[in-house]
Amino acid sequence: MPLPGCSGIATPVSPRGTVAVGRPLRLPRSRGGFTGPPAAPPGGGRRGTAIAPTVLALGSVSLITDVSSEMVTAVLPLYLVAGLGLSPLGFGLLDGVYNGFSALVRLVGGHFADRGGGRHKTVALFGYGLSALCKPLLLLAATLPTIGMVLAADRTGKGLRTAPRDALISLNSTPATRGRAFGVHRAMDTTGALLGPLAAFLILRATTDGYDAVFTVSFCVAALGVLVLLLFVPHRHEAEQVTVEDSRPAPAQETTKDSRQAPPRPTFWSALALLRRREVRRTTVCALLLGLATVSDSFVYLLLQRRLGVPDQWFALLPLGTAAAFLLLAAPLGRVADRLGSWRVFLAGHAALLTAYGLLLSSWHGSALPYAVLALHGCFYAATDGVLMAAASTAIPQELRSSGLAVVQTGQALARFVCSIGFGAAWTAWGDRTALGAATVALAAGAAVAYAFRPTAPTPAEVVPA
Repeated sequence: MPLPGCSGIATPVSPRGTVAVGRPLRLPRSRGGFTGPPAAPPGGGRRGTAIAPTVLALGSVSLITDVSSEMVTAVLPLYLVAGLGLSPLGFGLLDGVYNGFSALVRLVGGHFADRGGGRHKTVALFGYGLSALCKPLLLLAATLPTIGMVLAADRTGKGLRTAPRDALISLNSTPATRGRAFGVHRAMDTTGALLGPLAAFLILRATTDGYDAVFTVSFCVAALGVLVLLLFVPHRHEAEQVTVEDSRPAPAQETTKDSRQAPPRPTFWSALALLRRREVRRTTVCALLLGLATVSDSFVYLLLQRRLGVPDQWFALLPLGTAAAFLLLAAPLGRVADRLGSWRVFLAGHAALLTAYGLLLSSWHGSALPYAVLALHGCFYAATDGVLMAAASTAIPQELRSSGLAVVQTGQALARFVCSIGFGAAWTAWGDRTALGAATVALAAGAAVAYAFRPTAPTPAEVVPA
């Protein structure tokens, strides 16, 4: 017998707070709307703080793939500048392509993942596969245009896979644990970033044609990551079980027949229309402003090498410091973001980056300088990378989750693309210290604007289910 005030077939609610899709959920009506049992994590019987198996599987894929990509990233600056003799401006152009070209295709990847009714794994699989195929092509590229084309194709794969992957993480976690889920994923991802440069260093020391060997091994590892994604990440995310995630009042019209129908098929313009939401718009603008003053990792390592006179054979080990700090801090800062708020942690991360820039500009030449700079650099990524995606997920509806995250990522990636080109040009024209000084001033100004313009608590109309 239906409960008072409800229509349709009554369905018992399990202790887990979930019911199968397609069976109407019967909850008692309260004065403020429908209420229900406490939030339960995707996957049912796990504790509220548990991380979904899909998140762990995606973390494993990212770990393996990052071993591959960071092997290349660790030797690429030295390969291009010392091996091929590129100027800082030329390297800035290639680095901008490497880190910013994905911005052109992130919206495409997010759109196709949402438009297919949840093809997140399919689109991500294509992106991972494309990046893997580009690794052996670096063996054949020896000029600036050909290397640029290979790097553009590699970043196309990254752009296609990033938003669907982050959407899967978001959809397989609850709002109360989303920061931790992204933190755990980023920690696993960073484990690969830690192992990649170490593998590149060992290969360079053990082989004669070191760069060729690095690119070959990188391809084999990337292929393994694609295989793990294919076998262990399900096509259907766990959030396809309807979960009562909180007791927020829901409008009465949500129980009408029309609201129970399938949502309209997402379009490309519906993703851009998310910018009409105050929180999504402010998140995107803040990410863009701060990205304009975020110097590329490769430039940070080149600056450290010049300050300290690091030998070429040891250069590949510099990213290990950043990766180690990222690995240790990603999950704890994700939990802090869940408790204190994502934007406090996000802005604190940029304060750490600002401090690292200040140390590079200072006259200090002590032996602790590289450790301090790399630790602050890793703290910056731990406090911003996954935290930004967790914050952006709050106001993006489930059917547009991949596209919405792609909008934020695109703004940030385009800004960093511009920063890489601008920093390389400034270094070529005025020197590295002047270029870094300008970036420091721009970052301080961008952080101040972002603090004033940061998203506030969403209005009831902007709060969306996970």
